[in-house]
Amino acid sequence: MKKNEFKRRNAMLLFKRWSNTKCAVFASLRREIKIEALATAYFTILGFHSTFANSATDSISSKITLNEVQISARRASTLYQESGRVVTVLSRAQIEKLPVQSLAGLLRGAMGVDIRERGPLGMQADVSMRGGSFDQVMILLNGINISDPQTGHYGLNLPVDLESIERVEILRGPAARVYGPNAFDGAINFVTKSSSQNEVSASVSAGAYGLYNVHAGLSHKTGLLNSYLSAQKGGSDGYIQNTDFDIMNLFYRGELSPGRTRASLQLGYNEKGFGANSFYSATYPNQFEATRTMFAALSMQSEGQIRVKSDIYWRRHHDRFELFRDMRDAASWYAGHNYHLSEVTGVSVNASSTWALGTSSLGGELRGEAVWSNVLGLPMDEPMDVPGESEGEFTRHFYRGNFSVFAEHNYNIGRFSLSGGILMNRHSKTGYGVDWYPGIDLSYMLSPDLKLIASFNKALRMPTFTDLFYSGPTNRGNAQLKPEEASTLESSLRLRKHWLDSSIGGFYRLGKNLIDWGRIPGEEVYTTSNINRVEALGAEFSAEADLSVLMPGQMWLQGFGVNFSYLWQDKKSDDGYESYYVLDHLRQKLNINLLHGSGLANISVNWNLAYRERSGYYTESVTGNKIDNKPFWLTDVRLIWQKKHLGIYAEASNLFDVSYADLGELRQPGRWIKAGLRINIKGQ
Repeated sequence: MKKNEFKRRNAMLLFKRWSNTKCAVFASLRREIKIEALATAYFTILGFHSTFANSATDSISSKITLNEVQISARRASTLYQESGRVVTVLSRAQIEKLPVQSLAGLLRGAMGVDIRERGPLGMQADVSMRGGSFDQVMILLNGINISDPQTGHYGLNLPVDLESIERVEILRGPAARVYGPNAFDGAINFVTKSSSQNEVSASVSAGAYGLYNVHAGLSHKTGLLNSYLSAQKGGSDGYIQNTDFDIMNLFYRGELSPGRTRASLQLGYNEKGFGANSFYSATYPNQFEATRTMFAALSMQSEGQIRVKSDIYWRRHHDRFELFRDMRDAASWYAGHNYHLSEVTGVSVNASSTWALGTSSLGGELRGEAVWSNVLGLPMDEPMDVPGESEGEFTRHFYRGNFSVFAEHNYNIGRFSLSGGILMNRHSKTGYGVDWYPGIDLSYMLSPDLKLIASFNKALRMPTFTDLFYSGPTNRGNAQLKPEEASTLESSLRLRKHWLDSSIGGFYRLGKNLIDWGRIPGEEVYTTSNINRVEALGAEFSAEADLSVLMPGQMWLQGFGVNFSYLWQDKKSDDGYESYYVLDHLRQKLNINLLHGSGLANISVNWNLAYRERSGYYTESVTGNKIDNKPFWLTDVRLIWQKKHLGIYAEASNLFDVSYADLGELRQPGRWIKAGLRINIKGQ
């Protein structure tokens, strides 16, 4: 079957549900909705699916404090200082000083976030929070949910690089009522640059193992239109055999602001190819993977007594996985590579209005998810050629829809703030019925600098296509899986002064029907199943001090930060059950950061010290022995010379050449030396 035929059938399969026939989601609710009604609702119903950050005018600069940044830990945007949730914001100024080269590297130091890298510099990295799995964190780009329904392994396949990021906003804890299904343990929003003035930026870096990275960005203002365009290309020969990679990103963001209405368009493309040495099994070290991601989103927002925002978005992800990179080395039983294509389309609406008794919000989201594959899904009547590939056929397909409606109200009186709401969710193709997920956030200002926060929220996560359908030599999916559910109670105390931002707190989470790959004694194959009950108890502490403000007149000590998290987690299930993911979690995480002067003009030094202790074990591929995960320390350092529009840096990651692994036997890079420069020129 030809590629144009695939496109035609693709359109028919995905969008026949949006034509004058019944929409799949609403049909499951026994309602008949036509595309004309959906279009009318999309542009007129009060609401939109909220974002963490409101607009480019919120961006952090030396003249705007973190307290004034708009975030959406609620359905209605609120100031950071007024939030009743645990939110971390990483600014552009912080990003430029840290000794990191990728989005995954940036998140490694964030409190409560666990990054497990399979490839160098974030080629493939799993993101989890508070002991959860990599499928339980929602990833957003400028407020648009771009999480992958096939697997959380592709969560960070974003069409932007580190140089394009203005800030990162991390909401820890369940956020279903704020962002919908799958914001189970938290959500991470990457906010890209969108300057209101003309600006040109460029960067280049190089390092050991043939590493190179080139970036160019352009911000341009023409009348009412603000545009940001970026391109990035990078690669490496690899730090060991079969860890080479190539990556390319293209991204555009445009904002048009006529009067009190604002429209935003996002377009992105990401392409990766990388040697996947021992990614999924050390038995097969010569794996290879190639992915392509395409993304588009259109948002509209209007101001007034009723603030309205609506989004329509689309994401497509291609994946080719090769267990044997060289087919000449392939085993006789190897039938060929795995091919997948997942596609997501969605519309969301949300509105908020402030009145005498507070701020009320109302809205909903309609989201469709589909996969074509030779491994995942249900058998097709006839195969399709894989688009963009010289060989391979899709023989399986699956589609599901999700419909959610929310309501929330926020109320402030004196020092007390309350935010409460509920999410109604309905998923097609599951038979689960309608589910309700409430939540409430409370905060009280003990003093102008000290706030007490408490919250209770319920959340859900739908099984991924991999959970449902994947079958291989050592794994078997389960099409009868139920959605995960959790109830979380948390509290924290936050102290914020002009030179200090600190918090201390804890949480208790009770998870039900958590999805895990596991097996019982005597079985060879890992299967997905719902674990009946998993409890988690955690403690978190963070402090970030601006030492140049605390001790003015000196340039030696500039900044200091520390965060620490501890997690206890246990399951209630059959004795002898061997968990592959749920109980293999980060028990202790310590991160220390120090920024200081060097004694030389315009040169500063940033040190990052990290400690990781992981519970659980892995099974050695050769002997079959169970090996406990070992704790480790890592040290990274960056020297920075900055003057006006030019910056030059040199860094060493894993300075002391520690041997460590995030996953099983997959050893991570040792000492890696890199250097680079940035140029940023602002126009009139």
